[in-house]
Amino acid sequence: MMNNSTPIRDYLVPGKRVHLVGIGGVSMCPLAEVLRGMGLTVQGSDMTDSDTVKHLRSLGIHVSIGHSAENLGDCDFVVRTAAVHDENPEISGAVARGIPVYERAQAWGAIMQHYPNALCVSGTHGKTTTTSMCTHIFMAAQADPTVMIGGTLPLLHSGYRVGHGDTIILESCEYCNSFLCFFPTVAVILNVEADHLDFFKDLEDIEHSFHTFAQLVPAGGHIIVNADNAGAMESVAGLEHPVFSFGLDHPADCTAVNLTNVDTAPAFDILIHGELYAHVNLHVFGHHNILNALAAASSAYVLGLPGKAVEEGLASFTGAGRRFEYKGEYNGAKVYDDYAHHPDELHALLTTARDMGYQRLVVAFQPHTYSRTAKLFDRFVEELKLADVAILAEIYAAREQNTLGISSADLCQKIPGAVYCSTLDKVTAQLKALAQPGDLILTVGAGDIYRAGEKLLQEG
Repeated sequence: MMNNSTPIRDYLVPGKRVHLVGIGGVSMCPLAEVLRGMGLTVQGSDMTDSDTVKHLRSLGIHVSIGHSAENLGDCDFVVRTAAVHDENPEISGAVARGIPVYERAQAWGAIMQHYPNALCVSGTHGKTTTTSMCTHIFMAAQADPTVMIGGTLPLLHSGYRVGHGDTIILESCEYCNSFLCFFPTVAVILNVEADHLDFFKDLEDIEHSFHTFAQLVPAGGHIIVNADNAGAMESVAGLEHPVFSFGLDHPADCTAVNLTNVDTAPAFDILIHGELYAHVNLHVFGHHNILNALAAASSAYVLGLPGKAVEEGLASFTGAGRRFEYKGEYNGAKVYDDYAHHPDELHALLTTARDMGYQRLVVAFQPHTYSRTAKLFDRFVEELKLADVAILAEIYAAREQNTLGISSADLCQKIPGAVYCSTLDKVTAQLKALAQPGDLILTVGAGDIYRAGEKLLQEG
């Protein structure tokens, strides 16, 4: 992070001009709107002219395509995402001109200090779904929350909302220690696994980061942790602050009992300290989503919401965008899309899909980043073998260059019957040739693999 002597909160005042580098990103776009709503003049840049960029322009926000120091204009300060490096011409240009540069997480951290309740949902997996569940619950309670989610929630028709209540709910990412800029009054830790190994040294380093995150919670605040996840429990070991736990397989303050399936989706009672808090009927599938629901219910409980709000909120939740999202049907095959890009996420997704009664599970997977693919290579191979047919799109580079010389073709060689496709058009063609009645087709990955499924449905 840049060493700015002036805290960013001093710049978050009406009349200041802010330049956002990567303004089209999932958490930068809502930041742009929030800052605009606070009376700042907002401008920015992005590499592509996306729908998000068009939306921002419709609000009167100037967005430049491509990065250049000239884009800075007469801005007072700059905010960037963690993926934007110091060598970016807008960052180096700002430094040369003495314009302060802050991280996106610093901006959100300053904003959340204006709220009595800052509910920060962290974890290697499940953040978007759990943050979305929390949003449904707090909306059902008419708490009018402000929300920032790293994906689209149908309830909001976007990934964020600006409310007038006393609670802000944020998806909180550990990459580059971003969430250490936050000021949580409620810190949720869903799970802690080895990921983002292009930044963290190892699992112990990641656990230390989550431990530091938990330590940010003040006296009177709450730390909520998954008792079933070893990494999460290790991350809160030794804390002086009391911890509120949730889980299914280990003793916990919040748990689920009387589990049944209604139309293959789980229904259960939530017990807190042994007493009935809520009865929940989910419309999303899988063991992992029961745990996500328990985390959301725990958050509601510690902030004083009634069980009825949990029941109503979770009953109306049908999933976040790109989280086992139903897209349509092609040649009798059901087509879904999911954001899973880590082996643990793949395992949860594919084991859930296999239990849904389809004749075949056809998975089109796009690995996300070269470093993650290389370091978790064997795990990816193991999980992708769960598919009846695996189609491997080329690796989505995101913020990286392929200095490792790795390709999805390398994964393909280790998975019996797998097919490698060098382009998304080839993925679509392969899906078109394979699809048959009774199939469940899944496009999976954090990049743009969803486009292959959308094109398939358009051609159908």
